[in-house]
Amino acid sequence: MITLKNLTKTFQNTVAVNEVDIKINKGEIFGIIGYSGAGKSTLIRMINLLEEPTSGKVMVNNKDLTLMKKKDLRLMRQKMGMIFQHFNLLWSRTVYENIAFPLEIARVNKNEINKCVLELIQLVGLVGKENAYPSQLSGGQKQRVGIARALAIFPEVLLCDEITSALDPETTNAILDLLKDINEKLGLTIVLITHEMHVIKKICHRLAVLEKGEVIETGPVLDVFTYPKKQTTKNFVKQIQSAEEQELSISHLVKKYPEGPLVLLKFIKDEASKPLISTVIRKFDVMVNILQGKVIQTNNGSYGVLHVQMIGNHVNEALSYLKSVGVIVEVITNETQ
Repeated sequence: MITLKNLTKTFQNTVAVNEVDIKINKGEIFGIIGYSGAGKSTLIRMINLLEEPTSGKVMVNNKDLTLMKKKDLRLMRQKMGMIFQHFNLLWSRTVYENIAFPLEIARVNKNEINKCVLELIQLVGLVGKENAYPSQLSGGQKQRVGIARALAIFPEVLLCDEITSALDPETTNAILDLLKDINEKLGLTIVLITHEMHVIKKICHRLAVLEKGEVIETGPVLDVFTYPKKQTTKNFVKQIQSAEEQELSISHLVKKYPEGPLVLLKFIKDEASKPLISTVIRKFDVMVNILQGKVIQTNNGSYGVLHVQMIGNHVNEALSYLKSVGVIVEVITNETQ
């Protein structure tokens, strides 16, 4: 669907995006995460050529946008809706009129505009707000208008530029649920940039981690969660896992529970919902003391993290069994019984 090849953007002597290679599949939600200054906004604006690359290619449906004439590029952009961080609504227009605006520019007849706008208002949950002005709306409602306006052109791709960063957590979740619903109902390809791992975890299928303009890690969300390779990625994963708090508490647990090894267990997808601990206790006659844990839901499946103490004569056999059924096992202390 979308392929970025050796994409580079330089501002004077500053390289904002450096030889980025990304492939985004049709119908998926692809997240690009990075800290401020990583080049995220520049990168997403190059996908529809609002920002012209210094070098490289932007391929959409096997067509190179960087080689297109202005007229053809305008037509291609009509298939790519964009939602902005600060809404970018027309404050003198009502909700209805904001959503209708791109259709008016495209010279769609009034009956079709009316039908389309009312359907979109229903889709994004703004029924009853048709005649309200942006100043009368909450942040979440403004963003819903932005989403509806982007959908009015019947795009194949939806580009989202930090669209939840100005919203509170509850509203953020509501907007993310809406995007996920739109993706499933309409089959839209969604590309979003963010600095919040919660956003990636909740709705994305795959992600790329951006640092200093370069992609340092990419893959399915659950894989990156399970095996983060770069320190920046590990830091983002900690936003969800609260790993720093876990490490602090584990140092105390080692002193508090010296009798048997402390073990970190990671359960991926289906393994997160199986009664494996009960099986281990019965099968190997070991005592398993659950110290702390968390199950994280991603768009690729469940990811469980469990810290346990294991005591008994067959701890090593129990750990080998857990590994054999797909559980990731990390022994935190070396004591064995």
